[in-house]
Amino acid sequence: MVADDAKVVLVTGSSRGLGKAIALDLGKAGQKVIINYVSDGSKEGADAAVEEIKSLGGDAIAIQADSSKPDSIKSMFEEAVEKFGTVDVLINNAGITRDTLVMRMKPQQWQDVIDINLSGVFYCSQAFFKVASKKRTGRIINISSVVGQIGNPGQANYAAAKGGVIGMTYSNAKEFAARGITVNAICPGYIESDMTAVLDEAYLEKVAEIIPLKRLGKPEEVAGMARFLALDPAADYITGHTFNVDGGIAIGC
Repeated sequence: MVADDAKVVLVTGSSRGLGKAIALDLGKAGQKVIINYVSDGSKEGADAAVEEIKSLGGDAIAIQADSSKPDSIKSMFEEAVEKFGTVDVLINNAGITRDTLVMRMKPQQWQDVIDINLSGVFYCSQAFFKVASKKRTGRIINISSVVGQIGNPGQANYAAAKGGVIGMTYSNAKEFAARGITVNAICPGYIESDMTAVLDEAYLEKVAEIIPLKRLGKPEEVAGMARFLALDPAADYITGHTFNVDGGIAIGC
């Protein structure tokens, strides 16, 4: 059942993977969720997520938009406000990988990741601010990564983008506070997902060995942190912080 005090939460890149897990968790909590997807190939997954959220007691709509394109983001927020009246919470989750060593990385592989993973967060945050600042309340949760903190071979583009998201989180938290908008980041570690599912099992076993908790994380563990930062009254006084959900992998790095 949709909660009486339901928030409108926009989750970018939420037709699958971690974004979908976050969206479903919020739907289960009775919120109104906007499922964002980028391409026609993701529409089926987005529509399925909408129906699942409704079956869990929340409400949802799906909106197609490319995070790397400002005009597309502007249109997404306009449609969101038209359908749900406002947007209370923005969760910047959309991201891609184009992994390869620096010496082999093509300019487009670098730019694609920067455009989606970093510039997309900026464009969405800017569009959200225009909506939330009028109400003088709102919450932004940026999904960064421990790779943005500790680096990873073959992911210079991804590490640069996710590190940039952390820096942007701090700056935006200071800038947006005057309008009652909090900005925080979550840095997941190795999380079970469609991306890790394609990795070699022996490799994942080696990864688990260097994680203090000796296992990969679960999507719902990241979703739980996102729900807290998005909805809990206890998070009203939290802004400009980064929360690791990483099994301890960043300890000592």
